[in-house]
Amino acid sequence: MFKHVQLKACLLAGFLIFSNQLQATDLKDRQTELKRLQSQISKQQSSLQSTSKQREQLQALLKQDEQAVARVAQKANETRKALANVDKELAEIADRQVQLNKLRKSQQDTLSKQLASAYLAGNHDYTKMLLNQQNPATIERMLAYYQYLNQARIQAIDSLKATMEELTALAQKEHERKTRLNGLMLEQQQQADELSKEQIQREQTLAQLQRVLQDKGAQLEQLQIEEASLKRVLEQAEKAARQNASMDGLARSRGKLNWPVKGNVRHSFGGQRSGGVTWKGVILAAPEGREVKPVAPGKIIYADWLRGFGMVMVVDHGKGYMSLYGHAQALLKSVGEQVGPGDTIALVGRSGGQTEPGLYFEIRHKGQAINPANYCR
Repeated sequence: MFKHVQLKACLLAGFLIFSNQLQATDLKDRQTELKRLQSQISKQQSSLQSTSKQREQLQALLKQDEQAVARVAQKANETRKALANVDKELAEIADRQVQLNKLRKSQQDTLSKQLASAYLAGNHDYTKMLLNQQNPATIERMLAYYQYLNQARIQAIDSLKATMEELTALAQKEHERKTRLNGLMLEQQQQADELSKEQIQREQTLAQLQRVLQDKGAQLEQLQIEEASLKRVLEQAEKAARQNASMDGLARSRGKLNWPVKGNVRHSFGGQRSGGVTWKGVILAAPEGREVKPVAPGKIIYADWLRGFGMVMVVDHGKGYMSLYGHAQALLKSVGEQVGPGDTIALVGRSGGQTEPGLYFEIRHKGQAINPANYCR
């Protein structure tokens, strides 16, 4: 069994090395692409057409970078949960071992007393009792008494044996869990290193993109493109939502819903952005990696990267109501899954080209954005 556990640990380590090699190659390719674009931009700053093309290429590279960050963050989140589960199992094993050791001691004491009683009663000779023609009733009582003691002794031995077997099994389980714990801790460290590298690559891409977008006209164009992209996605999502008319919507939940994440409002609904573009939702400032919950039960109808909004999830609540969660670090649920307010659907992040962590949150009814503050408390 121990050799089997060691083999599994070796296979896990080999897989992690192979996976890291593939990810390192992908990261190197994106770093090379960024350097190529930087070189082009420095040579062609005067050409508006070239700058527009390079901006699109940088957006595509930013998408790759943020999707890579999301993959690593999702794996790291799964590893954290697995570590918590293993820690919980080890605590339960330790508690059970304490209980069983107390039980074993009690069983050993009981068996010791029974053996002592049997030894003291061993000077009775049943043959002599019969030959001496003792009272048959007395003989019968004595035989029943000895039979009872023997049966109790057998039960005590069986109980002690079962306790010892469970203790042995728990020791084996504890060893396996500790081996798993060590593997997970190694995996967590590797994921932290990988996440750091991916975030550095993203920051470099984003810095170059921001230099290209320094012109106010380019910024406005960018916002308009982002809004158009979101509109198309939501129109497609709304068509999909029409096939799911069994849910109750949010009309009765007005003013009763919890915000999807705890945090201060950084940008309010209706606030001015640039060139007449206003906020269609709110930005909730929160630490990167904090869990995001859906505001109400629903079905996921979109979960992907979207220009300007990063990693985005859209939940259909029925009756034309949808909620949108953007700028996530990672999405933890998939299209088609049913979710409720207690589920974690995403992690707060900075995707979509954000420089500070936070959650972009919208509520829409029949395609129109409505103030989330009217629904959440």
